[in-house]
Amino acid sequence: MRDVLAELKSEWELGNTAGLATVVRTYKSAPRLAGASMLVTRDGRAVGSVSGGCVEGAVYELAREMEHTGTAVLQRYGVSDDDAFSVGLTCGGILDIFVEPVSPATFPELEAVWDDIGAGRPVAVATVIRHPSADWVGRRLVVRPADSDGSLGHASADHAVAEDARGLLAAGRTSTLGYGPQGQRRGEGMEIFVASYAPRPRMLIFGAIDFAAAVASQGSLLGYDVTVCDARNIFATAARFPDADQVIVDWPHRYLKGQLEAGLLDGRTVICVLTHDPKFDVPLLEIALRIPALAFVGAMGSRRTHEDRMERLVQSGLRAEELARLSSPIGLDLGSRTPQETAVSIVAEIISKQWGGSGEPLSGISGSIHGSSHESREPWPSIEINSKK
Repeated sequence: MRDVLAELKSEWELGNTAGLATVVRTYKSAPRLAGASMLVTRDGRAVGSVSGGCVEGAVYELAREMEHTGTAVLQRYGVSDDDAFSVGLTCGGILDIFVEPVSPATFPELEAVWDDIGAGRPVAVATVIRHPSADWVGRRLVVRPADSDGSLGHASADHAVAEDARGLLAAGRTSTLGYGPQGQRRGEGMEIFVASYAPRPRMLIFGAIDFAAAVASQGSLLGYDVTVCDARNIFATAARFPDADQVIVDWPHRYLKGQLEAGLLDGRTVICVLTHDPKFDVPLLEIALRIPALAFVGAMGSRRTHEDRMERLVQSGLRAEELARLSSPIGLDLGSRTPQETAVSIVAEIISKQWGGSGEPLSGISGSIHGSSHESREPWPSIEINSKK
């Protein structure tokens, strides 16, 4: 919903009923991940996408009906359907799409959710997408780390879903959960789609060089909250890094230690060390490689620089399993030459590690081009970092 939220809020403020279509589950080679949304406004405009074009027309028509029917629908599109090719999903994937009417009457909590997302406060929206009783479908529970708003219809369901949604929210994950009709954990019959709106994952880039500017641009494109840090104030300026969210002048190891102690690192944080200068690199990596939950730690440098760096890290007391967390030299082998090409190779390795990709050309491998089912794949481990342990 995040990609259509601004338009949805505008329709909501006008008192209109809009049709909101959301991918809630995918199988095989589906084109979009769970959480992708398309909004159809009262005047017929379509915003967002649920399939990259494959089934947009069919979903659009279904969403247009919401203003008149007021009834939410869970619809499956895929090769198992008789009309799979007629709606255009020829990629071999399967999409479960939940289409619902959204208005001030059906979603009174929307303004509070909007405020939370805008302020960077974590919030999750849990929606009933399937239930034996039709009047349960479309009910919502808005879940925050310390409280919740709304109700799914039963206290035990509210409690169970809120607890599970907080776990997904902490990990920044969106998923569909199954329960018994009244929230029983061992039962079945009710399905809940939990859309998590956690703050953006962080990318910390150390070294205010031209390669850092290119990596910052790529990181911003991928949705990271990007910080560039360097101890040299003549180089670490906002003007040189327009795509970074923050530019910090500080010694890298001191800044990282402060972020760790403040609890501002998590299992989605990636670190790119681009200074290839031992006086900066080694103290920084001594801290970073001792944080097991970080999503990625990579360092730039030649083979000779890498070998020298590893020797220094061994001398500093790092264990073999800690050294194994380091991706160095950073990036995939793309034959990169320019800073921009090198940045692509760096984020390609980060993406590959996130989703378990091989890094091989798709033309040379068999099977689904999106890996196994997105339903079963999780991003980086959802481990909270506590610097006091």
